[in-house]
Amino acid sequence: MNWSRVGSVREDVVSSLPTWLLPLAEMARTIDVAQITTFLPSSESGRHSAVLLLFGEGPAGPDLLLIERAAVMRAHAGQPAFPGGAVDPGDADAVDAALREANEETALVRSGVVPFGQLPDLFLPVSDFVVTPVLAWWREPCEVHAAAPIEVASVHRVPISEFVDPANRCRVRHPSGYVGVGFEVRGLLVWGFTAGIISAVLDSAGWAVPWDMERFVALAEPELEAL
Repeated sequence: MNWSRVGSVREDVVSSLPTWLLPLAEMARTIDVAQITTFLPSSESGRHSAVLLLFGEGPAGPDLLLIERAAVMRAHAGQPAFPGGAVDPGDADAVDAALREANEETALVRSGVVPFGQLPDLFLPVSDFVVTPVLAWWREPCEVHAAAPIEVASVHRVPISEFVDPANRCRVRHPSGYVGVGFEVRGLLVWGFTAGIISAVLDSAGWAVPWDMERFVALAEPELEAL
C-alpha cells in the first residue's frame, strides 16, 4: 500500500469550522510525516488502522476526546489514547474506520461529527501498525461513555487549555531508555504515540507555549508505545 507522507484537508467543510479550528486545517494542508515521527511507513509496513482526533467545545472551552484503555487489555493496558483501531474490510476508508471505532468504544453519534482532515500516516514499529490520524469537528456533541468496558475503562473530554498548560507538560522516561513528551491531565499520564501527536498538533497549530523540558516522569510500564 502507498502510505501518505503528508496531511490533507477537506476544503468543502473548512468554511463550516469554528475559527479556533482553522489553524488545524492549515496544519493538515502543510504538515509532513517527518514533523511528527522518525519512523516512516514503507510499502511493506503492517496493518492499517485509524484514530479519531475529535475536537469539540465543552464547558471549559475547546477540548479533545480521549479514552483510557481497560487494564485487562493485552496491549497498552491502562493507557490514555484516541478512539480508534484497525481498518476492517467493511470500512470505506480510514475516516469510516475511525468513526466506527469511536462509536463502538464511546457511543459517539457519528452524524454529529464533521471530519475535516487527516495527518500523515504514522508507523508504529512496536505493534507493526500504520495509523492514519483523522481530524474531526464535534459539531453536535453527545453524551459519551465507556461503551465497550472490555476495551475502554473511561472516556474524557480534555480541554485544550490543560494540554497547553506548562504545569501539565513533562517528558516521560521508560525503563527501555525511551524518552518522549507527556501530559498529566485529568489524573491521566498521556505518553507515547498519543502524546506525540498532541504535542505535534499544539506546535503546528501555534497553540504551544514554553514549558520545562527538564521535568521528567518515570514509567514502570512493561511495554513501549513510542513514536
